[in-house]
Amino acid sequence: MFPALDLSGKVAVVIGGTSGIGKTLSLGLADAGANVVATGRNAANVEAVAREIEARGRHTLRVTTDTRDKGSLQRLLAACLERFEKVEILLNCAGKIKRAPTLDFLESDWNDILDTNLTGTLRACQVFGQHMLSRKSGRIINIASLNSFVALHEVAAYAASKAGVAALTRALAVEWSRHGVLTNAIAPGVFRTSLNADLLDNTPRGNELLMRTPMGRFGRLDELVGAAVFLASDSASFVTGQILVVDGGFLASGVNQ
Repeated sequence: MFPALDLSGKVAVVIGGTSGIGKTLSLGLADAGANVVATGRNAANVEAVAREIEARGRHTLRVTTDTRDKGSLQRLLAACLERFEKVEILLNCAGKIKRAPTLDFLESDWNDILDTNLTGTLRACQVFGQHMLSRKSGRIINIASLNSFVALHEVAAYAASKAGVAALTRALAVEWSRHGVLTNAIAPGVFRTSLNADLLDNTPRGNELLMRTPMGRFGRLDELVGAAVFLASDSASFVTGQILVVDGGFLASGVNQ
């Protein structure tokens, strides 16, 4: 491995790190050498991913958290400091989405999505950012979206939350970079998961998403790992405030046929 990409000995926390993109990135950081604490609301999922991290020869903790509860994030940080004495990398992967016409979208659902995706990201950045700023060193990686840049049909709350994540990422970079804490985001394109496979393969929406992707296929979750390792590593020591898009060319797409 290129030495500047080696994460050996570094400590990473992945919020929402026990399923989907978060799980893949948790294991990817462990493969790159980091000790990884993957956390979420489900204790069984936390346990399962912790075992996979340990199977790679890395150290971890088993702590559940909820991004809607700042106290749980503070307890997670305290547990990490007791075990590892530091946290150098924070990945914010927790998120939710609901599709519905905006005219009928319940305000309670809107608030729930914004609270999880955007305010939850802010809470984690505040809690772990304070620790990183005290050390004058740290890497924060948020998960943005294609919806940070373009609108997809009937997911207005999700789009607003992810546009906010992109703006928050840039704002924190402006505030914190001079103090050694670099903040960036990854914006995934369309990736197949167990939850969306049927939609992607068997609906007009899935067909349109495929048509809009110049590579002619959907992404594999492991294709996000390189971006995360890069942003967490010494190779990205002068990279901050950026939204790294991994989308098979989706945002570059105009007419594809």
